[in-house]
Amino acid sequence: MAKLIRILIPLLVLGGGYLSFQLLSQKDPKPKRQGPPRLVIEVEALPILKSDYRVVLRSQGTVQPHNQTSLTPRVSGRVMEISPKFESGSFFNKGDVLIELDSTDFEAACIAAEARLARAEASLIQEEARAKQALLDWNDLGYTDPPTDLVLRKPQLKEARANVKAAQAELSETERDLERTKVLAPYAGRVIARMVGLGQSVNSGTIIGEIFSTDFAEVRLSLSARELTKVTLPNNPDDPPVPVSLFNALDDDSGFSWEGSIVRTEGTLDEQSRKLFVIARVDDPFGLKDKDRTPLRIGQPVRAQLEGSLISDVFVIPRKTLRRPNLILLVNPEDSTLLRQRIDPIWSDPENLVVTDDLIEGWFLVTNRIQSAPNGAEVKILPPESEQPKAALKDESKPAA
Repeated sequence: MAKLIRILIPLLVLGGGYLSFQLLSQKDPKPKRQGPPRLVIEVEALPILKSDYRVVLRSQGTVQPHNQTSLTPRVSGRVMEISPKFESGSFFNKGDVLIELDSTDFEAACIAAEARLARAEASLIQEEARAKQALLDWNDLGYTDPPTDLVLRKPQLKEARANVKAAQAELSETERDLERTKVLAPYAGRVIARMVGLGQSVNSGTIIGEIFSTDFAEVRLSLSARELTKVTLPNNPDDPPVPVSLFNALDDDSGFSWEGSIVRTEGTLDEQSRKLFVIARVDDPFGLKDKDRTPLRIGQPVRAQLEGSLISDVFVIPRKTLRRPNLILLVNPEDSTLLRQRIDPIWSDPENLVVTDDLIEGWFLVTNRIQSAPNGAEVKILPPESEQPKAALKDESKPAA
């Protein structure tokens, strides 16, 4: 019996081990490891469609008067009267008397010139009478030869007539000098500065003030060689002007604008910048005819915009959608994946880039900023902001749970 037990114990141990091995080998297999769920990027996008694009050219300049004059008298004298219109900032009309000089000496000169003219005319009448009498005497004496010029007193007549013309010219000159004691406005304009006062003596050619005309103002604008290909400028006097809009460069939020027109171009390119300067004209810059108009002041810096040519059948890409220079993000509508696309614009301005190829109509242009944008990433295009559901606002009147 003991021998049997010694034989059974090892068999039982071997059998238990075999059963344990079978049980362990038949347990459930390991579950497969799963990676993180694929991330879908939410983007805002607009469809890319072809359209026509109107080029807008931009420039800047400073308002300048059409005529600016250093006002000077043509005669010497003492300032006797100054018009209220000849004050800094005052307006005046053409022909207004701005300053009057002392005219006493010129009035006396006119009287003396009139007297000299009267004596010259009297001498001429006497010489004409003597010439007639000399011809009668020649005939009464019975001379058959024709009388000579000396007999007929022709040299004396010629001298008398010359004296009359000289006296008339002297009188005209003194009368003009008398008129010039009143300094008249050469055009309708405005005073920059007055430089003389009452009682001051001035000479002919002394600058007594600075004035400028107010009929229209001009702005000198520059256009690059590339911009010149997009606009037709007036090169001849008969060419039609090009409309231009001017804006206040000192205050972009003022909302003030002025309409003008480019009326001529300068004949040479600037040697430094290789740009062409054009002249824009603004009528009635101070609103003298239109009282509701905001005045455009001389020396004011302005920004200018003018319409150029029309580019047909192109893609217009907003500049704010660029990721890097000339790099945009597109969405393929077939599988909603991202594509980084480099573009080659044929025209650009501060707001847009114009592209003719390298794009497919019907794809979407990503308009918002995203942190990671690898090629092929799956995206979800969000509806426009107006169509997105508004988040429910928390009712602050209820106490928190």
